[in-house]
Amino acid sequence: KATEQLPNMSFKGKEPSVTAAGTNISVGADGLTAEERLYQETVHQLQKTYSKKIKPLEQAYCFEGFHSAPLTSQDIGSKPMILLLGQYSTGKTTFVEYLLGESYPGAHVGIEPTTDRFVAIMGGPEPKVIPGHAAAVSGDLPFSGLTKFGTKFLSRFQVAQLNNPLLSNLTLIDTPGILSGSKQIQRGYDFISVINWFAERSDLILLLFDGYKLDISDEFKGAIQSLRGHEDKVRVVLNKCDQISQQQLMRVYGALMWSLGKVIPTPEVNRVYLGSFWPKYKTPVGTIYEDNLELLASEQRDLLRDLRSIPKNAAVRRVNEIVKRARQARVHAHIIGYLRSELPSMFGKNKKAKAMLDDLPGEFRKIQVKYNLPP
Repeated sequence: KATEQLPNMSFKGKEPSVTAAGTNISVGADGLTAEERLYQETVHQLQKTYSKKIKPLEQAYCFEGFHSAPLTSQDIGSKPMILLLGQYSTGKTTFVEYLLGESYPGAHVGIEPTTDRFVAIMGGPEPKVIPGHAAAVSGDLPFSGLTKFGTKFLSRFQVAQLNNPLLSNLTLIDTPGILSGSKQIQRGYDFISVINWFAERSDLILLLFDGYKLDISDEFKGAIQSLRGHEDKVRVVLNKCDQISQQQLMRVYGALMWSLGKVIPTPEVNRVYLGSFWPKYKTPVGTIYEDNLELLASEQRDLLRDLRSIPKNAAVRRVNEIVKRARQARVHAHIIGYLRSELPSMFGKNKKAKAMLDDLPGEFRKIQVKYNLPP
């Protein structure tokens, strides 16, 4: 939109920066806005700081064995990521199509469990699908860390590239519908660990619920609880609200909040957006209750405003994530270093180690006081 309002100028050679009429977006000679340039500079400095200062600390104290694998340059420099989670047929893939305004390569939509794999929807010059094994070894994509989940998972992962303006600033992660009962143990890979891997690298996590299916399965409960530590990123979306009457919608909203209160043990109330996200080229099936339309329009505007702020605040979010990881690595190093220093140098190591493990909360309190750490 900004470039459409630019004055008719020639860009031969190095022209001074041009400001779009009626906007605050300044485009320099390199074709980047001030925000994009700030983001690139921030990412470059974060990559340098992490590789020189934080990564050696993580490797020295085996941070990977307790928390997560070291970050790569692609992980830090990747575009902001939105992770979509929900049980099957809650409208995750349709929501992605609503944002993009078109279907992405390999998308399947249906009332039964249709999305059977993790799909990373990214920008690219032409529509194509990159299989999981190839995506995990590609130096240009931030998915090399997924190789630790094995071949069964990589067979259920793919990258869909699409030439879409939204994807120039964002990456969307569409996930398989979460099942219930004995079906969930047949995936062949650790679903919860994969969710946690994507959650660490995401800038926003959307939990989608269907107004007709509010029950939370054991697997979905495990997935939500694995997001602990990322609560600031989580938003809840109650989808398909146009097919529920106003009186029933009030009851459904209350039931959803009660269910979430059982799964997320915090006194704070999660932000829940109401909506019905249908792409323009699709016609919803079933009765549409028009008395909700004004409310849903207002809620959808709030959610889209939240999504639009992600690329704008991407540089600050990246700094926030690295600072949070640095704090975790520092506390971890204090714990490991203290426990190691308490072991005798010659005899009785096993006995002392067992005594400390039996009273680990007490040891943690000592470490907390010694190094002035939060509980």
